[in-house]
Amino acid sequence: MAKGTVTGKIIERHLVEGDLIPNTPIAIKIDQTLTQDATGTMAYLEFEAIGIDRVKTSLSVSYVDHNLLQTDFKNADDHRFLQTVAAKYGIYFSRPGNGICHQVHLERFAAPGKTLLGSDSHTPTAGGCGMLAIGAGGMDVALAMAGEPFHLRMPQIVGVYLTGSLSPWVSPKDVILEILRRLSVKGGVGKVMEYFGPGLSHLTVPDRAAIANLGTELGATSTVFPSDEMTKRFLIAQQREDCYEEFLAESDVEYDEVIELDLSSLEPMAACPSSPDNVVKVREIEGSEVAQVIVGSCANSSFRDIQVVAKALEGKRVHENVSFEINPGSRQVLEMAASHGLLSTLIHAGARIHQSGCLGCIGMGQAPPSDAISLRTFTRNFPGRSGTVPDKVYLVSPETAVASAITGRITDPRSIGDEPVELIDPDRYIINDVGIAPPQPQGSKVEIIRGPNIKPLPNFDPLTDDIELTVILKVGDNITTDHIMPAGSKILPLRSNCPAISEYCFSAIDPEFSRRAKEGAHDGRRWMIVGGENYGQGSSREHAALAPRYLGVRVKLVKGFARIHKANLINFGIIPMTFKDPSDYDKLSQGSKVRIKGIKEAIMTGKEEISLLTSNGDSIEALCELSERDREILVKGGLLNWVRDRV
Repeated sequence: MAKGTVTGKIIERHLVEGDLIPNTPIAIKIDQTLTQDATGTMAYLEFEAIGIDRVKTSLSVSYVDHNLLQTDFKNADDHRFLQTVAAKYGIYFSRPGNGICHQVHLERFAAPGKTLLGSDSHTPTAGGCGMLAIGAGGMDVALAMAGEPFHLRMPQIVGVYLTGSLSPWVSPKDVILEILRRLSVKGGVGKVMEYFGPGLSHLTVPDRAAIANLGTELGATSTVFPSDEMTKRFLIAQQREDCYEEFLAESDVEYDEVIELDLSSLEPMAACPSSPDNVVKVREIEGSEVAQVIVGSCANSSFRDIQVVAKALEGKRVHENVSFEINPGSRQVLEMAASHGLLSTLIHAGARIHQSGCLGCIGMGQAPPSDAISLRTFTRNFPGRSGTVPDKVYLVSPETAVASAITGRITDPRSIGDEPVELIDPDRYIINDVGIAPPQPQGSKVEIIRGPNIKPLPNFDPLTDDIELTVILKVGDNITTDHIMPAGSKILPLRSNCPAISEYCFSAIDPEFSRRAKEGAHDGRRWMIVGGENYGQGSSREHAALAPRYLGVRVKLVKGFARIHKANLINFGIIPMTFKDPSDYDKLSQGSKVRIKGIKEAIMTGKEEISLLTSNGDSIEALCELSERDREILVKGGLLNWVRDRV
């Protein structure tokens, strides 16, 4: 039931194709886009390949926040490429050090009732300001910048009914950790989480954004909060009240599902290693020694979060055995903290202050010691994502983080004080947009600067009538895009170089994968990957589809896909199939030979059940659930081929 919901109202306003019927194909107009530098280089190469001379959105922003370490020329070259592309094509450019894309976008660009498409999975953070913000692959964002609508399946709208208010030392982060505990990392697939109820009156926009941010870890399409008086207050404080518009759910609205949550019943929570849904109460795991604590990431780096930490540290010291690190979310957060004396408190207490950026959240530095616990206010704790293998990463609130940094052990923050710290909800934020470069006027002569690490997009062939495949890899449930294409300071700088980055494809699971794939591809072999449930969860990184396609993967057959990864597979011409009977998973192993006859005709004619014949005589029925547009894209060999034909 989408009618009357905030989400439904925004979709209805932007609807280009389809109806508000759950799980049916729709297309919506996109008002704004964002990219970050780890995905942006490829997205803008794709935009250039389309052949449009200017973005057609009302606002597009290119952020540099991921690849901030400049250990050689690669990242610095990419940043110059991104800046010159932005200037030429009508895109705002947020410079290195200006802040994390989601924090800066919330502060300076988020607008109620608008749609935002971002090449980062945590784009729904802006839902805290009444937007419909969706993460997608770079190719989808490139098309949105070219004026094309965004295609998806109409999600179910799940209402989360909030009552009460948070107790002292309990955080908005604990709200979403509790939802993750209840629903799991696949509990939001095909859904938008929409919050409503009297409890909202106690949550500021930064509070709401923290909750919306981790809705991504549910597998949700987006998270949406209403635009109300709290939203208006935030926009006035950001000196952007002109973009305020009220967006409230109707009083008699019916959601597809309702989850009730009494905020006053919550207590501090933690996601234990190594999944965001492995959630327990902090008091159940108290006492273990901690070596590292980090406050930051797009989830918890706002002025509100830095205030909590600094005020809890007043008159105290960081434990001698703890490296306590602070990554402010934006230049604005840093300036606000400085102007209120919070930075001096943090420094005096022994905290390490880093630049505004993603940093350790995507393995760009801040790796923890071996065999030691790291508490982080981050978004993900997938195995090895920290840069240390194996690792022991817990996801916690800023309150739990600072309490543990003081004691040197995992600590329930309620034990360090009965009264809550007094937080300022500013009437005015410091506005300093020196870190945001506006685009050049249309027609300006801007030379795009390309370093030697920026390589052209590979060309991919269209689909053939029959396919003979070899299973090159078989994996289990909850395979993340980190498993498929790892992050980190060594690999992220290769995002604009497909041949180079493909060397690391599946290296976290099978270090020989790339070598075997390339050797077989030379002999004309094509590959299939077999997987379990929730395949491709996590980051929106389209390289997790691009690199396998470059290495000859043409089909992925799994028990279930994460939304963004399935879309990315289609964009790069890899056929996404699911087992009709999940027990057929056991019929395939690495090295199995599979033949699919008439695959092109089956896809063109809309056939949803496709038969696969194995070399040992087994027949497997697979489901291929695609929209008409998806089918056209797959037959062409990928989205770029499809777009070129249209343009």
